[in-house]
Amino acid sequence: MSLEIIEREREGVTILGLKGRVTVGEVTPVREKIAALLAAGRPRIVLDLADVDYIDSTGLGNLVISFTQVKKAGGGLKLMNLNKRNVELLALTRLHTVFEVFGDEVNAVNSFFPGREIQRFDILSFVQQRDEAES
Repeated sequence: MSLEIIEREREGVTILGLKGRVTVGEVTPVREKIAALLAAGRPRIVLDLADVDYIDSTGLGNLVISFTQVKKAGGGLKLMNLNKRNVELLALTRLHTVFEVFGDEVNAVNSFFPGREIQRFDILSFVQQRDEAES
């Protein structure tokens, strides 16, 4: 299954809806799309991962590379709507300390505007609740 990217904008923030798998063979379009956004002067980006069912190590590494490129351009790359598997992947790799993660679009977009109230997705709380439920 190839990765689909659906681009939209909200309040000057580009939201890239990804659908499919972020894997070794599918991650190049994401990096190219982010590079094109940066070249166009659009460094505020949110990746909507609601329809991403799997991220492999190469895909994750490329997301980190993209994050670094966006940061160097003075912008921000944030994640939203992660499923349980992808939340666990971020926690396991400790990348929850790198990426800002949000449970919904409103908070992800608001995070780009100082002074707006936001609620971040609490990954550690999520993992603890999951562990308690499994015990």
